[in-house]
Amino acid sequence: MLPTPDSVALAVAQFAPTTDAAKNLRDMASLADTAVARGASLLVFPEYSAFFEPQIGEASLAAAEGLDGEFVRGLAALAERTGVHVVAGMLEATDDPRRFSNTLVAVDPAGAVVATYRKQHLYDAFGQRESDFVLAGSIAEPETFVVGDLTVGLQTCYDIRFPEVTRTVVDAGADVVAVPAEWVRGPLKEHHWRTLVTARAIENTVYVAAADHAPPIGAGNSMIVDPMGVELATVGDDTDVAVAWASSARIASVRDTNPALRLRRFTVVPRD
Repeated sequence: MLPTPDSVALAVAQFAPTTDAAKNLRDMASLADTAVARGASLLVFPEYSAFFEPQIGEASLAAAEGLDGEFVRGLAALAERTGVHVVAGMLEATDDPRRFSNTLVAVDPAGAVVATYRKQHLYDAFGQRESDFVLAGSIAEPETFVVGDLTVGLQTCYDIRFPEVTRTVVDAGADVVAVPAEWVRGPLKEHHWRTLVTARAIENTVYVAAADHAPPIGAGNSMIVDPMGVELATVGDDTDVAVAWASSARIASVRDTNPALRLRRFTVVPRD
């Protein structure tokens, strides 16, 4: 869609984070400048943006820090400098010396943390064992924040395979679901990514802004999908930023055509 007075420019930034935390922040700053130049008001970075090793291990554990640590301070400085809301994934220290939280942080243009999300479904699949080093987030009321006239919610990577997570975020009022990911490449994985991101947008009649790692480890294809399942913008396999315009008017129009949320007969109940 073309920008209108009430629309918000959503951006997804795709890059390949490494074990060099300082370089990751520099790369993010460069991508943020590109996003702002393209009009972005909300910028979504991938999961594990702060620090990433292909096989999670002791180095990841050592890199975990608090929400008052260097990464969040760097993210806050980036948001203040560029004047946009920023979402990114980090490794958050916990009381368990052997496990960290896979945490998303949302920072506003004043540099304040306005929402967090701790990954609820760990990637113990496709031969991986994220739970060896990561604590699953507790089930709690989703935290949201506002950009323009849109409410934004959060979830992480593997969570996208569980439709009830997105539904819970939407039930909390989200118009946009930001999905930072490290979607590992493999047989049919890119197909899964595209299908799942699009399905979550369609069935909830919301925008989904999904940011993945660039290849060769990530599948790439960071994308922004609208409430009717239209893929508005995609990065592909490069390090780059994709921007698309979102509006509450588009959501209202889609929900007038497809009132699925209103017609549904089931709610989400947490499993013990």
